[in-house]
Amino acid sequence: MTSNANPSSAQLLKQELQKLGKQPVGAELEHSSEQLRQLYAGCSDVVFRPFLIGGQTNAFLLYIDGLSDAEAIEKSIIAPLMQVQMQPSAAEGLPKLVSQTITVSSTKPVTTFAQVMEAVANGMPVLLRDQEAGGVAFGLPQWEKRTIEEPGAESGIRGPREGFTETLRVNTSMLRRIIKSPLLKLEMMTIGEYTQTNVAIAYIKGLADETLIEETRARLSRIRIDGILESGNIEELIEDSPWSPFPQMMNTERPDVVAAALLEGRAAILIEGTPFVLVAPITFFSLLQTPEDYYQRFMVSTFIRWLRYMFLLMSLLLPSLYVAVLTYHQEMVPGSLLVSMATAREPVPFPALIEALIMEITFEALREAGIRLPKQVGAAVSIVGALVIGQAAVQAGLVSAPMVIVVAITGIASFMMPRYIAGIAVRLMRFPLIMLAGTFGLLGIMLGIIAIVLHMCSIRSLGVPYLSTLATFKGRELKDVLIRGPLWMMDERPRLTGDSDAIRQAPGQMPGPQHGGE
Repeated sequence: MTSNANPSSAQLLKQELQKLGKQPVGAELEHSSEQLRQLYAGCSDVVFRPFLIGGQTNAFLLYIDGLSDAEAIEKSIIAPLMQVQMQPSAAEGLPKLVSQTITVSSTKPVTTFAQVMEAVANGMPVLLRDQEAGGVAFGLPQWEKRTIEEPGAESGIRGPREGFTETLRVNTSMLRRIIKSPLLKLEMMTIGEYTQTNVAIAYIKGLADETLIEETRARLSRIRIDGILESGNIEELIEDSPWSPFPQMMNTERPDVVAAALLEGRAAILIEGTPFVLVAPITFFSLLQTPEDYYQRFMVSTFIRWLRYMFLLMSLLLPSLYVAVLTYHQEMVPGSLLVSMATAREPVPFPALIEALIMEITFEALREAGIRLPKQVGAAVSIVGALVIGQAAVQAGLVSAPMVIVVAITGIASFMMPRYIAGIAVRLMRFPLIMLAGTFGLLGIMLGIIAIVLHMCSIRSLGVPYLSTLATFKGRELKDVLIRGPLWMMDERPRLTGDSDAIRQAPGQMPGPQHGGE
């Protein structure tokens, strides 16, 4: 057996980069400039701008073209420093010279090469001066960003129309615009060895339990990976049960959803480069709620919520019930309906189990094809494909018309799920239930439901049980689970992680005419 004990070239480069990052920026400008030029060799977008401060002292600015505002750099930094009259006070240090000369509001000192690289990567130009250790980074980032638009995956009839973008600071500002209290905290960290993705933990101090924030912070700090490209990467790395099909975090593009979650004592994780924000902890019932439930009358919201629960059960159980009844429990079907179904199934060469699996897999393939195709043709292909294939399959005798109806109703029911990630989990659970129904009948369906419920009872979302709101069966918790109670009745927050500030509003908020007035 042979082992390669020698480090690879990539590992050697990483070690050299880490070694250089730990070194302080020296006072000899030429030496620091040479080290940085070697570091950024081959990077055509990195700009080294040498100039003289007051016509006497050598200095240079380091920034990345396209990430920093070049025009502001020339007008607000280089021009004032070149024209400054060197006075004795300037010898006290570059930070004081900058504070007396430069009008850029955001500045921070950098002392090591690692801090220089981090600032430059974030669009902050770095100024270094000869005969002085360290430098100053200026907050002048500028890059192309998408305008704020309505989220395509979370549309609604009533409520805010704006959605998050791929720029982290735009997203945090949208949260600040909703929650103006200084108790809204945003803790920043960097994840990813190469991408160095900025990640922010958002929570309201005093509402979110401290153990929740500590656990979130600890899980994020343990991540060691080359890069983070989307919020799904972080979700998969910090969730409690990675082998479960059920999501343990909610992702959303809507600032109002995140703000509502923060006001309930939850935490949010915002990631640079994606409009999807992670919210945790959640329960399964959180995935069945929409923001629009809280923007319209509570009676309408309760009716729609019950409709959603009913179609959730239909999406999960309808094909398996059809297979079980036709295969083992024909006595449960009325005689006339049984004759009609038997006539329709007469030319079909497959048993009900195989027939259901064929149709379900075909329907899922059509649904996925409709998502991946361009928007102009995706919907047309999925609808026309379902009609043509379904009709052709019935005429060819491959499947029966009742099975096509069952699969179509199941597909419509699955679209009632407000969260796509929850709908995928239900769709996955449908297939083992169909196979259990074709093997053991209704007994197999019961065993499958018991297994699913037991599995959901074992799941946790950042330490919070997945079915906690229903399992405790407290009236206060059920006001927003089985029904959507009136807003003036929901005067306490759901206690997800503790009892921090449980009162949400003052008592006696019931609307109506007030006594004592005219």
